[in-house]
Amino acid sequence: MAKKWTHRFRKWATEKMELPPDVMMDLPRVTIIGQLHIYIENHKGLLAFSDEEVRLLLKQGQLLIKGNSFVIKTILPEEILLEGKISEVLYLKE
Repeated sequence: MAKKWTHRFRKWATEKMELPPDVMMDLPRVTIIGQLHIYIENHKGLLAFSDEEVRLLLKQGQLLIKGNSFVIKTILPEEILLEGKISEVLYLKE
C-alpha cells in the first residue's frame, strides 16, 4: 500500500512541479544517436555484456540492447555510453 501511495505522490509532484518524469519517478533515460551510440542514465547495474548484447538492470525490469561490435565507452554507477551497431532495444519486465 505504501509503495502505491509513494508512486502516486511522485506522479502528482512531477505534474505539479513540471519536473522531468525520469527524475521523480526513477525512470531510465535512453538517448540513441542513429545506430551508433546509446546513452542510458539511471540504470541500476550492468548484468551482461558481449560484443552483440548488453543487459542492464532497471528499477523495474531490464533493458536489453542487441547489435554487434559493442564497446563500452563510458561506465559510471548510473550511466553508460555504448558504441556499436544497435539493432534492437527492448524493455523486459521482471
